Amino acid sequence: MVHPNQDTGWRSAYETDGYVVLEGLLSTAELRDIREALALLLSEGPSGRNDFEGRRTQRVYTLVARGKPFEALTEHPAIVSKLDELLLPSCLLTASQAIAIAPGETPQPVHTDDSFYIIPRPRPAISVSTMWAIDDFTKENGATEVIVGSHRWSDDDLVNMYVGDDSVELAPQYLTQLRPLVMAAGSCALFTGTLVHRGGENRSGQVRHAISNQYCQPWARTQENFFLSVPRRKVQQMSPRLQSMLGYSVHPPFMGQVTARHPRKVLNPEFVNPLDD
Repeated sequence: MVHPNQDTGWRSAYETDGYVVLEGLLSTAELRDIREALALLLSEGPSGRNDFEGRRTQRVYTLVARGKPFEALTEHPAIVSKLDELLLPSCLLTASQAIAIAPGETPQPVHTDDSFYIIPRPRPAISVSTMWAIDDFTKENGATEVIVGSHRWSDDDLVNMYVGDDSVELAPQYLTQLRPLVMAAGSCALFTGTLVHRGGENRSGQVRHAISNQYCQPWARTQENFFLSVPRRKVQQMSPRLQSMLGYSVHPPFMGQVTARHPRKVLNPEFVNPLDD
């Protein structure tokens, strides 16, 4: 684990284990604001639709566009500084969601966050994930579980970790390798998109709240289509860095251009789309 005021050594742990826990990133006031905003959102939403989402788990997608506390979390300076080292300039936000695991939830199927990028493993991660602890993460309440070093596995290693043809149940020898990310509220786990992990079983009597923002290389397709989901009027009010993360940026030489223009020009109220008749 790394304290934010001791910002050395995180890269070594990240490269070796596939993850690092950054402690104490959020103040009591910041956590309060996030919890209040989450409570309103979660009061509206249903539980998951399958075992992967979690049938006793609530998820709120496109979280970055649902309030200022979530915008601030997405571009938290302690995270952005590390993204600048791990990903190319103009990296993108690929997913942004709240996760509330209720008592009685079963373990999530193990997975990696960038498995849809079909480039053979082992390979460098194309995405970087964050898991923010909004409540304390414990062994009992469904803390995220990881297999240390699995970011270096091959495709065959991933296939062989399941029982027979099952794509959900882990083979016994891998179950013992799962490590819960026990951390205090206000901490954040930063891990590679190639790391094997899952949401844990909630055996406690309380809901465990977390926020997951994921980022990817600027040339990769994002999981969430923020162009369609986030209204332009909301993007106009965001910081330039967040606008860039949502895709209003150009990856050299011209990936992301809009009719030969920089996509940020679209945010100008006076912008005229030449294709509009």
